[in-house]
Amino acid sequence: MICLGCGNFGGIGSAPAFFGRGTGEEEARAIMDAAWAAGIRWFDTADAYGGGASESFIGRWRSDRRPEGLAVTTKVYNPLFDGGDHGLSRERIRRNVAASLERLGVDRIDYYLAHDRDLETPLAETVAAFEELVAEGVVGVWGLSNHDAAAVREALEYGRPALVQNGYSLLNRGDEADLLPLCVEQGIDYVPFGPLEGGWLAGKYRRGSAYPEGSRMTMRPEPYEHLVGDRIFDGLDRLEAAAAERGVSMAALAFAWVVRNPQVAGAVCGPSRAVHLEPVLEASELPLTPDEREHIGSFFS
Repeated sequence: MICLGCGNFGGIGSAPAFFGRGTGEEEARAIMDAAWAAGIRWFDTADAYGGGASESFIGRWRSDRRPEGLAVTTKVYNPLFDGGDHGLSRERIRRNVAASLERLGVDRIDYYLAHDRDLETPLAETVAAFEELVAEGVVGVWGLSNHDAAAVREALEYGRPALVQNGYSLLNRGDEADLLPLCVEQGIDYVPFGPLEGGWLAGKYRRGSAYPEGSRMTMRPEPYEHLVGDRIFDGLDRLEAAAAERGVSMAALAFAWVVRNPQVAGAVCGPSRAVHLEPVLEASELPLTPDEREHIGSFFS
């Protein structure tokens, strides 16, 4: 299942330094229109994306379009403004979920996730707050984002997460050893973000070339600086050649590699323009055998 990531709406993720930048509302509406027309029925956001702008964009779009059958994920943990509070205490979760409901224009949130691990609040308190919201009908199901296998195991002592959302791609495979098998064992859907690793697997960054203006590597490079090097560029060359052999884009092949993993229930795509949905839709039609996945996975080893 493909989920539309709305982290670029009104900012660049949850970074307060970029609130008010990223994708403006007009383009965001075009992206949502294109996604809906393509059959995507699941949108992903967070209360802190764009300082609340992402949820507001979705809420106003929903009010205008009245889409039947749309599911929305939102998340809680990060501050909504520079210097604001953060965390997953019961009091903060209940305060923030009320604000999310208002911005989204709904009376129930389908998927509500802890956006990061809060080391200052017992996980038992966080899970209890989520379970309360489910019992009250305010939330459909709850889950965890940016939590490792140990944290998921701990959460299972107190409740039942339905969804885990971590980063996973050809360049980010840390969850394969422990967390993915755990999710399968426990019946938890694993729906990762970042299948194109910030544009690296879409061919946006080339060996010896300047980074495109306005790209993540010029605005928020820190999560990706470890990728700069010949090993990664050699792997990208191999990925580009494999995609050309199949007559598809690099992005489509990289996205297909993620969603064709039988342990993965779907993936979040985060286009900054409506046209960027094209390789994602292309990937949904691209078959890969287990042997082909293993071969493509070897490109960066």
